[in-house]
Amino acid sequence: MGIEIEDKVREFCAAWGDGSDTSRPDVDRILAMMAQDAEWQLWVPGGPIVKGQAALRAEIERQMGFATNNKCNEVNIVSNERMVMQERSDTAIIMGRPCPHQMVAIYEFDDDGLIVRWREYLDMADLTRKMGIDEAAAGGSEIPEQAATGASA
Repeated sequence: MGIEIEDKVREFCAAWGDGSDTSRPDVDRILAMMAQDAEWQLWVPGGPIVKGQAALRAEIERQMGFATNNKCNEVNIVSNERMVMQERSDTAIIMGRPCPHQMVAIYEFDDDGLIVRWREYLDMADLTRKMGIDEAAAGGSEIPEQAATGASA
């Protein structure tokens, strides 16, 4: 099942976008690959945990309010029967700024082949510096102020 779930992670990542100006995350496709009670830790260490389909949808849609041109770029991938670890070098335009960032994402799967836990290990200080905001705004329930007003730091 290792290779099978690696392919599911690749499909999951592709659903976030191809990096083009017109590409947007396919929220329904993303959620279809996740268990009803799935959880996503936005960043490790210390990031908020979003749990359940409704909350996941709300978080993805919140991020769509200020992030575009998303593209997950796989560097390395390893797996066992229930888990995939993927090193990525992602790109996005966040609040009008190019924000390339490196991360390791870990996906855990249930018996039905759905993602039940997903966490992303990344340097939020680096990413928020590129975004031009304070780290505390990155995991909030609102669109960061600079994105809502179009202001830049």
